[in-house]
Amino acid sequence: MQKSRRNFIKTSGLIFTGSTGLIVNANEMEMNHFSAKEVVKFGLITDLHHADKPPAGTRYYRETMPKFAEASAFFQSQKPDFLVELGDLIDAADSVETELKYLKQINREFEKSAGKRYYVLGNHCVDTLKKSEFLGEIGQSSSYFSFDSGGWHFIILDACFRADGVGYERKNFEWTDANIPKAELEWLNSDLNSTKLPAIVFAHQRVDEAGNHRVKNAPEVRKILEDSGLVKAVFQGHSHQNAIQQINGINYVTMAAMIEGNGLENSGYSMVRIDSGNNIIVEGFRRQADYNFKK
Repeated sequence: MQKSRRNFIKTSGLIFTGSTGLIVNANEMEMNHFSAKEVVKFGLITDLHHADKPPAGTRYYRETMPKFAEASAFFQSQKPDFLVELGDLIDAADSVETELKYLKQINREFEKSAGKRYYVLGNHCVDTLKKSEFLGEIGQSSSYFSFDSGGWHFIILDACFRADGVGYERKNFEWTDANIPKAELEWLNSDLNSTKLPAIVFAHQRVDEAGNHRVKNAPEVRKILEDSGLVKAVFQGHSHQNAIQQINGINYVTMAAMIEGNGLENSGYSMVRIDSGNNIIVEGFRRQADYNFKK
């Protein structure tokens, strides 16, 4: 398995290591690898945009299948506790029939990758489909929910709602108008209040930035996460790039899109490992960056 080229932090021999903003030497980190026992590991992929369409700009739609085949073989060999897809599994189509065909094709391969799989809803997932159609095809009962694994609490969010609270479906939205509605915010607050476990959040649209790829009411969302005192990291997609920033003790990690670029070398996927010391290690492949978040 070919390892990704090192991310921009590692090119200088340094690694960003989490909530304290501590920076350590990469070689030292590798020599003194976390000795605590691994308690949970999970795979991450995002923005596959599977479709039978010619390339458009930097997006090579027909290359998603071979790119994902490589990632799938890796996940099958590693047997993660679960696999999370961070949104935009498919790209837009001109009909519901075609869109469902794209979804069936990629999901057949996705199902082979891990025993437990979770899907974050992306805006392209419901460009042509209704949420109920997408969720029904993948066998997921809700677009936002939580679950526990290995002594950690994991939360899936859905920001595919307009500012007026109407959910995305069938081209009824502008992709820049992404929001987490009041009912979901109330659920999120209640969910975090119901656990004492350290938590990780998965989202499609970004909760940390102020540009077009953001959740428009992100400050409200972040306040709930911060007030809980439990959330250690948020993994997100949508803007197709490696990016990371820390806001009030929470690491916001944007993952590289699988769709971007020609050839397997321009894919991106990762394995995230958490040990009993609550250290989070992100091992990236192809274009996906590596990160180590020390407790």
